[in-house]
Amino acid sequence: MLNAIIVIAGLALGFGLILAYAAVRYRVEADPIVDRVDALLPQTQCGQCTYPGCRPYAEAIVSGEADINQCPPGGEQTIVALADLLGRDVKPLNPEHGEAAEKTVVVIDEQECIGCTLCIQACPVDAILGAAKMMHTVISDECTGCNLCIPPCPEDCIQIVPVAQTLETWKWSMPEIPDSHQPPVQDTHKQHEAA
Repeated sequence: MLNAIIVIAGLALGFGLILAYAAVRYRVEADPIVDRVDALLPQTQCGQCTYPGCRPYAEAIVSGEADINQCPPGGEQTIVALADLLGRDVKPLNPEHGEAAEKTVVVIDEQECIGCTLCIQACPVDAILGAAKMMHTVISDECTGCNLCIPPCPEDCIQIVPVAQTLETWKWSMPEIPDSHQPPVQDTHKQHEAA
């Protein structure tokens, strides 16, 4: 029994040393610019940019294969941040890839759900919880609003709803500032009263 423990411990130590050497010897350096671009993307993994996820899109941007204006979920804010990081010109969102819209999540009508698991398989971020032949539900904090779960649903029991506004998501709308080159509008009513 003691011999078996010594042999197994020796094998474990030997394989550990081999793996440690291989990790150092065959290490692949990641491009730090790709990591920074990927961090700016919204991580919806929706595929609207024609790439299977945000990381491949980031790699394509850095390599010059893709433009910075192909991410509808990121909208103008992401385009501006990418242009600033990469030193490129800001461009409007490419309409071929969709339109920027308010953030949404999906909700499953649990009374109509038949438990087919097709939505679970389609969700790129595992935001849908459920089992075969049981009702499913969406973890709204994890849902990115990519809507990829809607087409495979045979019961049409998935609806798109806007994200509820909280103190963390509420944004103050900027007031309109009048153009300083235009003359101020004069109140003609007061001029008529004075006359």
